[in-house]
Amino acid sequence: MIEMPDELPDRAFPGTLPIFPLTEVLLLPRGRLPLHIFEPRYVAMVEDCLIGDRMIGMVQPVTPETPTVYTTGCAGRITAFRDLEDGRYLVTLTGVCRFRIREELEQRHGYRRVVPMWDEFRADLQCDKAGGFDRSRLLGVLPCYLKKNDIAANWETIQGAPDERLVTSLSMICPFQANEKQALLEAPTLAERARLLISLIEMATVECRDRDRSVCH
Repeated sequence: MIEMPDELPDRAFPGTLPIFPLTEVLLLPRGRLPLHIFEPRYVAMVEDCLIGDRMIGMVQPVTPETPTVYTTGCAGRITAFRDLEDGRYLVTLTGVCRFRIREELEQRHGYRRVVPMWDEFRADLQCDKAGGFDRSRLLGVLPCYLKKNDIAANWETIQGAPDERLVTSLSMICPFQANEKQALLEAPTLAERARLLISLIEMATVECRDRDRSVCH
């Protein structure tokens, strides 16, 4: 895997952006998303990006049956890649900034491109120190959720993670539905995203937690 520098180029906000529509896949600023690229159109997209600004926009289809995508996505830079012998790529995207789609352009080599609008989300470039949410509440419901979904996690690492890294990582890896992932993406601030994350985890673990309390009592 070839590692590439994380620092942003001067043209951090390109005027056109290739998009990669994937259902229930979320990228957030400073999050890291591994991707296995094998479809010819997306192989072409990666190859074009590698000789350009290395930016790809992750978006979700509104439904799996339609090409229509949500108008808000998150752009990431290719920060690591591996070129496999059979033409596939293993790629890591590091989230940079959210964007809104102003218009869609003509496809290139089979992949889709858009004109992004960045201004609303330029604060994404700055690390959010968070606060404004109940971290102990999140950590209190998380073990049940991880167990229910068979998600392996290092609890010491979770407890020691800064607020932004914790909320971003959980939002990306937890198997929420597409509309829930989109709501997390569109949350205006990290604190609001964290509060939504807690609500989603609590709703998903009500039965589990009720069963645990009945055993305890």
